[in-house]
Amino acid sequence: MLIHDPELQARGERVLGVEFRAMSERVLRVTELTSRLNVLPFDDEAGKAALLEQILGAPLPARVTIYPPFYTDHGLRLDLAERVFINQGCTFLDYAGIRLGEGVMVGPKATFITMGHPVDPDERRQFLTGAPIDVAENVWIGAGATILPGVSIGRDAVVAAGTIVADDVPAASLVAGPKGTVRRRW
Repeated sequence: MLIHDPELQARGERVLGVEFRAMSERVLRVTELTSRLNVLPFDDEAGKAALLEQILGAPLPARVTIYPPFYTDHGLRLDLAERVFINQGCTFLDYAGIRLGEGVMVGPKATFITMGHPVDPDERRQFLTGAPIDVAENVWIGAGATILPGVSIGRDAVVAAGTIVADDVPAASLVAGPKGTVRRRW
């Protein structure tokens, strides 16, 4: 995604592009909504449900549990199936799309990132890059894990606490360590 309007930039003007501007406006709106969500009393189920519906653009599916604080930058591209559990302090940067399948459990302070910038210094301030994250059914994401753009995690897999997942995770496997190495399969 281009950050600046290419025609105006060619003339030396740094004007945000239409798509980037729309995303930026949504980020500001959702940041305001999540800041309100994160200060509600824990037992205010109706208040939490109403704010989450505005953040996600739809009511929560059956038996989804989200413990605040909860952070997302877009919200409309976070697809939660039934029986998803999200513990405290999790972050979902979902502009390119995140799907959590039925029965997924996410430990505290896990982070899902779908967008980034090119590594090339000349392109870094010009573009955003991104790819969706897909987490299949019955996956367990440990505390503090980081899931990077474009990753798919197979059914029944476990991502150990603190793992950085940059590559796809096979079904029915345990990945651990700083680069998410498969340690065991069942």
